[in-house]
Amino acid sequence: MSKKILIVDDSALMRRVACDIIALDSRFEVEDTARNGLEALELLKKKSYDAVILDVNMPRMNGLELLREMQNQRIRARVMMFSTQTAKDTRETIEALELGAVDFIQKPEGVLDTSSDEFKKHFLALLAVVARAYGEPQAAWHDKPAGGMSSFERKVATPPTSTFTARRNISGPPTLRPIELISGEKIVAIASSTGGPKALQQVIPKLPGNLNAPVLLVQHMPAGFTKSLAERLDTLSQVHVKEAEEGDKLEKGWVYIAAGGKHMKVSKSGGNYRIFYTNEPTREGVRPCANYMYESLMDSGYAQICCAVLTGMGADGTEGIKNLDTKKKIHVIAQNEETCAVYGMPKAVAVSGLVNEVVPLDKVADAIVKNVGTK
Repeated sequence: MSKKILIVDDSALMRRVACDIIALDSRFEVEDTARNGLEALELLKKKSYDAVILDVNMPRMNGLELLREMQNQRIRARVMMFSTQTAKDTRETIEALELGAVDFIQKPEGVLDTSSDEFKKHFLALLAVVARAYGEPQAAWHDKPAGGMSSFERKVATPPTSTFTARRNISGPPTLRPIELISGEKIVAIASSTGGPKALQQVIPKLPGNLNAPVLLVQHMPAGFTKSLAERLDTLSQVHVKEAEEGDKLEKGWVYIAAGGKHMKVSKSGGNYRIFYTNEPTREGVRPCANYMYESLMDSGYAQICCAVLTGMGADGTEGIKNLDTKKKIHVIAQNEETCAVYGMPKAVAVSGLVNEVVPLDKVADAIVKNVGTK
């Protein structure tokens, strides 16, 4: 049975664009559309949907106001934000994720860009995660030529390998490595993706300002949005939070969020460990990629790396931690399935046998502090 989708956008053109893309995939069916939050709220009171595609800026009731009203009225729905990249909208998108939206897709600058195969593929892949349709067979395509699959169908019909890796069955709970007490200088490295901005609100603000380690963080996001995420977390936290800049010196009690669209690495320069960026190709389909971050610590002088893997689709982080484990002492914390928006990345690392602790989201900060201590 097709997943029922509600599209909420004040632009008739963007509603049409979203409908046309969804029509390509028989896993989904547009059940209703709404021009603003008020219209959507009335529909949500009467019906349930598998996913809601929600614009940020709309007249009468915007996307944020709708999310707050849904919370007030205890209306449950899995929401995908459809956002532009203005400074105002990036901040509001971060707030929308904090209010419960599962993830967001960035509206292209021009309407013609929405017709690209790449955009359609990304849109449908993300919608599948939000609507929990990622484990279902792919659709019959409406543009299928008589001779077989279209080029777009061939690209979209097979999800990324990492998605399947993360969805392997585990017979019983994962086998945990024993916890090893290590003294010396440590660093924390966190990986998160789908559901991450909301999850990070329960981790970063709980870290004490005198945390005895710097914190690196890779959150899968496009350029522009990570700065807003960092600013928001900084206002909520005792630790200092910033979007990492080229050449930043790593300091204890600071959180450095990888800038969207670049890979973040750490290397020693001038006697100090500093942040550096590269424009290497995407890995695991993303940039920034946590694997690069973890692997950059392989030759560092830190006595132990405390790795935390939070909610997210795919398997980013696992290969990097595996490679890091060949050279460094590591302590690996994975978020448990029950508190994940998407149990992909934590599951992948749990399957690998590298994990020391599997904890609910509200215990991740405690686990980090217990490992690295305070100064």
